[in-house]
Amino acid sequence: MHELNVELGERSYPILIGSGLLSEKRYLAPYIRGRQVCVVTNETVAPLYLEKLLDGLPECDLLDTIELPDGEAFKTLETLNRIFDRLLERRHNRSTTLVALGGGVVGDMTGFAAACYQRGVDFIQVPTTLLAQVDSSVGGKTGVNHALGKNMIGAFYQPRLVLADMDTLASLPPRELAAGIAEVIKYGMICDAPFFDWLEQNMAQLLARDPAALAFAVERSCRAKAAVVAEDERESGRRAILNFGHTFGHAIETVQGYGSWLHGEAVAAGMVMAAELSRLRGEVEPEVVDRLRRLLDQAQLPTRAPEAMSVSQFLDAMAVDKKVIDGQLRLVLLRNLGEAHVVAGTSRELLVEALQTCGAL
Repeated sequence: MHELNVELGERSYPILIGSGLLSEKRYLAPYIRGRQVCVVTNETVAPLYLEKLLDGLPECDLLDTIELPDGEAFKTLETLNRIFDRLLERRHNRSTTLVALGGGVVGDMTGFAAACYQRGVDFIQVPTTLLAQVDSSVGGKTGVNHALGKNMIGAFYQPRLVLADMDTLASLPPRELAAGIAEVIKYGMICDAPFFDWLEQNMAQLLARDPAALAFAVERSCRAKAAVVAEDERESGRRAILNFGHTFGHAIETVQGYGSWLHGEAVAAGMVMAAELSRLRGEVEPEVVDRLRRLLDQAQLPTRAPEAMSVSQFLDAMAVDKKVIDGQLRLVLLRNLGEAHVVAGTSRELLVEALQTCGAL
């Protein structure tokens, strides 16, 4: 079992990474301060891991479970209200702990519910997908989608614990595994060039679910994100580099309909668009873009815009992005492999050229 910490003063918390962690009380129990617990999961994950998780909880006076429908299409205020309804019906109080058992959708909604319920209660992240383990469960971003934009309604709210049981990845469909690998690749691109080199040499092992390779990738990714979050919790500066590829990717998700493309798939194509724009600006060599494309191809991830998605659709969706400040779109671009920075006021002409190079109409 590997342990690392997200250092945020009084809001600091550990990330535990290992196998067989779910059903052992010694991992969860110390982070549950009251005697009320509500586990939020979904209809896909519950039959696989809910019983194990319940076995690992301490004795409670009040224990509830909520099974939400599965998928990005249900990451809405309407679904969120199902959590509030149960908490209120069962009279959970401020000492309750919410436990998110599932992927990024479950984690984001549970965290947002915890931030809002009685003005804030404890919550624990138990991510069961690779994408959630390396990205969404760490850092305290919570929220839901809106028809006009992804994750536009939410809060920064840190968990008490992130418990990443590697055994849950065994049941992950290949497409979901690949989507998680997109976020892993992101860390190599933005802040860890040696890790990118390692990924080029070990992608086959990751796709084959080699336990050692997966554990290394999860720990290295979490370590990178924890360091960035510790430096900039609320994304006022450096943390924005974690959005590399996301502005383009969120546009794809918004236009195509949430769930049509998986988040990691959209981010993969978005990273190529951001890398191409960096190349057009003269900041990176073409070889950097080529290496990214080759690695994404090896991971069986998309590198081009969805068919029939137009440049105007991209630009309209990106105009509603959270990273638009004072009318200027801020994009995460590259200075080099392993070095990202935030750029405001990018030329529309170069942006259009990058989109068209990546297949936008």
